[in-house]
Amino acid sequence: MFIDTHQKVSAEHLRRDAFLYVRQSTLRQVFENTESKQRQYALRDRAVALGWPIERIHTIDTDLGLSGAQAEHRDGFQHLVSEVALGHAGIILGLEVSRLARNNADWHRLLELAALTCTLILDEDGVYDPANFNDRLLLGLKGTMSEAELHVLKARLLGGQRNKARRGELEMGLPIGLAYDAAGTVVLDPDQQIQQAVRLLFDTFRQIGSATAVVRRFRQEGVRFPRRIRRGIGKGDVIWGAIEHCRVIQILHNPRYAGAYVYGRTRGVRKADLKSTSQIKVARENWQVLIRDAHPGYISWDEYERNEQTLKQNIAGWSPTGRGRMPREGSALLQGRVICGRCGARMRVRYQKIKTTTAPYYVCSEEVVRRAGKTCQSIRGRDIDAAISSLLLDTVAPAALKVALAVSDEIAGRIEQAEQLRSSQLERARYEAELARRRYLKVDPDNRLVADSLEADWNAKLRSLDKLQQQHEQQRKADQELLSKDARARILALSKNFPRVWNDPRTAPLERKRMIALLIEDVTLLNAERIAIHVRFRGGKLDSLSIPRPVPMALVRKTKPEVVAALERLLETHTDGQAADALNAMGHRNWKGEPFTSKRVITVRYAYKIKGRRERLLDRGYLPAEELAQKFGVSLTTICQWGRMGLLQRERYDSNVRCLYKPVGTMRIEKGRGGRRAKQPKVINARSSKQGAV
Repeated sequence: MFIDTHQKVSAEHLRRDAFLYVRQSTLRQVFENTESKQRQYALRDRAVALGWPIERIHTIDTDLGLSGAQAEHRDGFQHLVSEVALGHAGIILGLEVSRLARNNADWHRLLELAALTCTLILDEDGVYDPANFNDRLLLGLKGTMSEAELHVLKARLLGGQRNKARRGELEMGLPIGLAYDAAGTVVLDPDQQIQQAVRLLFDTFRQIGSATAVVRRFRQEGVRFPRRIRRGIGKGDVIWGAIEHCRVIQILHNPRYAGAYVYGRTRGVRKADLKSTSQIKVARENWQVLIRDAHPGYISWDEYERNEQTLKQNIAGWSPTGRGRMPREGSALLQGRVICGRCGARMRVRYQKIKTTTAPYYVCSEEVVRRAGKTCQSIRGRDIDAAISSLLLDTVAPAALKVALAVSDEIAGRIEQAEQLRSSQLERARYEAELARRRYLKVDPDNRLVADSLEADWNAKLRSLDKLQQQHEQQRKADQELLSKDARARILALSKNFPRVWNDPRTAPLERKRMIALLIEDVTLLNAERIAIHVRFRGGKLDSLSIPRPVPMALVRKTKPEVVAALERLLETHTDGQAADALNAMGHRNWKGEPFTSKRVITVRYAYKIKGRRERLLDRGYLPAEELAQKFGVSLTTICQWGRMGLLQRERYDSNVRCLYKPVGTMRIEKGRGGRRAKQPKVINARSSKQGAV
C-alpha cells in the first residue's frame, strides 16, 4: 500500500533532529568530483521542506575520502549509528544507500536500529520507514545492489589490471635498482652508485652463498645500500644507510632483478577479526603472470633459481628434509652433511667442552625431537673429521694450485669492486658538500635565519665528507696489504702444499666447511664394531672407509696394566713416594700424561685394591711401636730409641717417622743403669738364660 511521503513524517519525527551523511570514497573524488558532493549537501533543502528547521539539521562529513566497504575507521558513520540507537535522530539523509554503507552487515544493522527507534531514511528517490515491511524490503534490496555494485566495480578493475598484466604493460612499483624511463620502459637505474651497490649484493651472494655474510661484508667494507621512500613526505627520494638481513632476503627473492615481469606474487587474506587483511606469499606455480626476460636485470633466471635453492638450504629451522647445510660457526667439519646410517635422518651437531677445547659430536636425535624417543646414535666427531680431512688431502692435492690462484683473484676482484663503491660514495658526498656550499653562497647574508641553517647544513656535509675520506684511506691501506706482492707470494707458496693450507691454524673452520661443501654432497655414518663412513662426492663418486670406535672415557682414564703390575712389585720394597719416583724413572705416566706422585699412587692403589707397604709389613708379622711398648712395659719413646740404636729391626712404610718393627720372638731386652755408671741395655736370649739357671 502506497504511503505519501508527508504521511510518513510525523510530529514525533520532527521533534528529533535530522542527520545528513556525506561521503565520497577517495580523496581524488573529493577534489575532482565536486558535483556529487554538492548534490549530497543539497539534501538539507529536502529536510527543510519536510519540516525540520535548518539549525536542527546536522551534517556529518568527517568520512570524506573513506571507503564504505566497512565501518571501521569511519568515525562519522559510527557517530550516526550511535545517535540512531539513542533515539536522537528523526530522519537520516543520504544521496543513496551506497553513501551510507556498501556492506550488508553494516547496512542491515543500521536498518534494525532505525526500525526500533522509528527513524526514517531519505535518499534521492524518497522517504522510507524501516519499520514498514515494504520499505524495509526495498531498502534491503538497495543495500544488496550496492554491495553487488562494489563487487562488480572491483572485479571490473581487477580484470582490467590482469588483462594489462598479461601483456606485461601494467606499471607497478619497482624495487631499488630498477626504474621507468620516459617511454615507460623498465631499465636499470641511471644512478651508477645504486647499480654498483645492487651488483655488489648479488656478486657477494654468488661467491659466499649466505645472506648474513652479505650483510657482514657490507658492514666490514663500510658500504651503504640505497632505499627509496615509497609514500609520505619525500616520496621517491633515495636514502643511503646500512643494509639489513631482511632487506637482502627481500632482494634475493624478487624475480624483477632477474628481468622477469611477475604479477600475483601475493594475495590478501582476511584476518581473524574480519577487520583487516594481510598479504601472504603465493607459490610460483600459482603466480598469475610470469614473463621471463621482459626487461633488463642484474642476474639471469637460472641464477635466480640457484639463489632460491641456496636460500632454501640455508634455512636454520628443522624440516623433514633436514637442516640447512650452509656452513656456520663451529669446529665440526661435516655440519649439516651427516646422515644417520640407521634411520636415514640428518644428524645434528652437539659440542661438549673438554678442558679448554670444545669437541664436536654428531648426534641423531630425530626420534627425540619428533616422537620423544631415544637417541639413535651419537659419534664423537674428532676422529670422523680427521678421516675426512685425510681423504680430502689425498683427493684434492693435485688441484690445490688452481684453487689458491682462484682465491687470490677473487680477493682482488672483491677489493676492486668495494673500492669502486667507496669511490662513488665519496664522489656523492663531495657533490652534496658542493651543493650545500652553493646554496649558502646564494642566500642573502642579512637573512640570518636562512643563512645560519644553510651554514650548519654545509658544515655537516663537510664533516661527513671528511669522515668518509678518512675511512676510505684506512680501508685502502688495508686493501693494499692484501694485494701486495708479499701477500700474493704467500698465497702461492701455500698453494703448492694443500695439506699445509688445510692444516694452517689461520684457516678458519668456516672456510674448511666451504671447501667441503664444494666437494662432498653428504656423509653417512654407522656406529657398529667399527665406525663405517660412506662419502658421496659431488658428481656421484662414492668412497667408503672405516675407523675404530673411540675409546670410552672410562677406559681412557683407566691405568695401564703394566703400570699396575710395576706398582705391585715396587710396593714390596718401596713406600708410596718411592714407588712414584720409580714409576717416573721407568717412563710411566697417568692417563693425563702427568708424572706420578704419592697421592696419585694412593689413588691407583685404592682403585685396584693393591695393598700398601704398611699392610704388607703387617702381613709379615711386623708390629707397630704401641704393641712393643705394651709388651716390654716401656714408653713409645724408648721403643723409638731402641730402633735407632739397632736393638730392634724396623721398616719404614710412609716416611722417616712412620715405621713398623720386626717381632723379637724369644728375645728379651735387659734395661741398663743410669747415672755415672750408665750401662747400655742389651739383648738376652731368654732360652739360654733358663738353661744356665738350671
